[in-house]
Amino acid sequence: YVAREFHHVRAERPVPAGRHRLRFEVDVTIEPDIAAGRGAGGLGQLYIDGELVGAAEVPVTCPLSLGLTSGVRVGWAPGAPVGPEITPPFEYGGVIHSVTVDVSGDLIEDDEATLRRIMARQ
Repeated sequence: YVAREFHHVRAERPVPAGRHRLRFEVDVTIEPDIAAGRGAGGLGQLYIDGELVGAAEVPVTCPLSLGLTSGVRVGWAPGAPVGPEITPPFEYGGVIHSVTVDVSGDLIEDDEATLRRIMARQ
């Protein structure tokens, strides 16, 4: 699904000037089908200072992580763009005071892939 489909969740209004708390959540409503190469889908939701300002269905996600071996970057994306409207290297010009990544939801596990990985170590 990388660069084949783009799903957007847009806010109904711009972020006002000043310091704010921005949040993006995904409420998983579509189970993944790892064997078919489909990640979970669900409802993407944007919040400004705790107020829901945008939501959209995200029917599918990429079932695996890509390029995260060097960590997650915030405010700077030197590699391939996340969408056709972004021109790399993207660099945010404002101030980001803090970032929290919360992945406390249920972990999606692929038992067959885990078994293959264990067997490959034998």
